[in-house]
Amino acid sequence: MEICGNDTGFKLMAAPLQGFTEAPFRHFHAEIYGSHSDGITYYSPFVRIEKGEARKRDIRDISSKLNENHCLVPQVIAGAEDEFRMLVENVAALGFDRMDLNMGCPFVPQVRKGRGAGLLGNPGRFAEIADVIRSFPEISFSIKMRLGIERPDQWKDFCDLINTLHLRCVILHPRTAVQQYKGELHMDQLKCFCEEIHHPVVFNGEISSPDDIKRIHEGFPCLHGVMAGRGLLRRPSLFAEYISGICWDEDLMREKVIDLHRGIFNYYSSVLCGDTQLLLKMKPLWEYLGSCFPKKQVKQIVKSHTISSYIASVEKL
Repeated sequence: MEICGNDTGFKLMAAPLQGFTEAPFRHFHAEIYGSHSDGITYYSPFVRIEKGEARKRDIRDISSKLNENHCLVPQVIAGAEDEFRMLVENVAALGFDRMDLNMGCPFVPQVRKGRGAGLLGNPGRFAEIADVIRSFPEISFSIKMRLGIERPDQWKDFCDLINTLHLRCVILHPRTAVQQYKGELHMDQLKCFCEEIHHPVVFNGEISSPDDIKRIHEGFPCLHGVMAGRGLLRRPSLFAEYISGICWDEDLMREKVIDLHRGIFNYYSSVLCGDTQLLLKMKPLWEYLGSCFPKKQVKQIVKSHTISSYIASVEKL
């Protein structure tokens, strides 16, 4: 894996999305659009406990050789001290000295189990997890969080404890868990959060264009950086455009998206068995990658039932 750099400058971070931003996506995105040498840090989909141990699929993802061309920060999700400690030990054993605690996942099954944004409903559990963070001084932790579960000011219940920790940064999506990914961003709470939290703050939420990055940076100059997830999947050139200061034309965007797809497709073709597995993995990507192509052509890709018809539909692009 690439060694992550220092904290100087305004940071650009690629958010994790389950089922989309695994090692192949990160690898080929870094190869085509630029990686940590341009200030981009990638966060892995969360590593979780399954059947009493760190889920093997997650461990394979963060230990893949495909991670060698970019800066990767593994994210872990836990709702209790023992879960969190087990995950930290497993990830640290792979050589990572940076990790991110997920306190922002809004999906109901995770929240009900007290994981992700569910931790924001249990200050006692978070206090126990904070003790585990303190017991690993050799690891640089960050936290990715929501404002609360239902109340947008619920973060204040955790502010003092968060400030006692030694954290690399705190990444905030200024919505509540019940909002999921819809509804207003509580920018007034973001302002208060930046004033009250003593750590570098990174903004996450509705970043879709280079102008969005510029606007949030100028509006909140105190920010340490921005993180983009769905916006980066829909516009993979997002960070490259911001860094260069040049907006890409549609032809260049499409050309590079095809290159990105080709890399991901060729990799999964080599490791997955049969049309069904490969199509199940590839077709969902077009929900995002298809944004810069005609909807009719993208619809043909998604309706493909065989690899041959899938390839033929992609080639029409």
